[in-house]
Amino acid sequence: MLDKHLLCVTGLPRAGSTLLCQLLAHHPLVYYPGHSSPLCPTLTTLRSQLSNNDFCLTQMDADFHLGYQRLLNAFRGFVNGWFAETDQDWVVDKNRAWLQHLELTLALDPNVRMLVCIRELGQVYGSIEAQHQKTLLLDFPDQLAHLSRADRFEQLLAPTGVVGAPLRSVQALQDLEDHMQQALYYVVFEQLVHDPLTVMQGIWDWLDLPSTPIDPHYLKGQPHASDSYYRFKYSHQSQAGVQPPPLHSLPARFQQHLEAQFAWYYDIFYPRLSQ
Repeated sequence: MLDKHLLCVTGLPRAGSTLLCQLLAHHPLVYYPGHSSPLCPTLTTLRSQLSNNDFCLTQMDADFHLGYQRLLNAFRGFVNGWFAETDQDWVVDKNRAWLQHLELTLALDPNVRMLVCIRELGQVYGSIEAQHQKTLLLDFPDQLAHLSRADRFEQLLAPTGVVGAPLRSVQALQDLEDHMQQALYYVVFEQLVHDPLTVMQGIWDWLDLPSTPIDPHYLKGQPHASDSYYRFKYSHQSQAGVQPPPLHSLPARFQQHLEAQFAWYYDIFYPRLSQ
């Protein structure tokens, strides 16, 4: 088991993970360092390196159970050391990569919990396109600036795209066993920005944490986030208070395509739109 309760925050881009972490940080039993974390990709890189290490594999040839227990102890020790600076019971780690690694986290500690941020897909795309129009002199990390809006839309939603890849991961989560599903809590962006107190109360109840007062008009501890990594195309601007963003308009055929191609998503999270 881990020394602390690990709470992973993940989900789709432009779906409120930064705001959610700001709200989580208001709880006196919750620790959030204020930025996205490299912990998840570090663990998966370590797994890959050890899986190809001849000395490690040779030791496991001799005694697999001892060797595997060493790996488990080492991974848990790494996570414990990562958060050694805090005495708070719950630690928040934010990274979109957690979406693909629920099974790994539960292997380290079955008490790990994961908050998955989602948003209506047209508004996810609209938010990205609106930010691009403000930064036209910079290209995307995956070089989408030269494309037409239709082609950029397709690339963002492609299976390996910035939106499409995590969306496929959300779909894959639906196939996991019930006990794994219980480690997941989906945070709907629209509900979060329109009724943050109710959403946060639901999260506190799910985590079995006592309620804590939050003034949604005044958010403390605004986190630092680096936008240069994404060439300023996916802004992580924190807010002094919770306020719903303006709705983004997009061509009707884009919206129709989203609701048809990702009908499973709308059926689960936006059933009124899917009817």
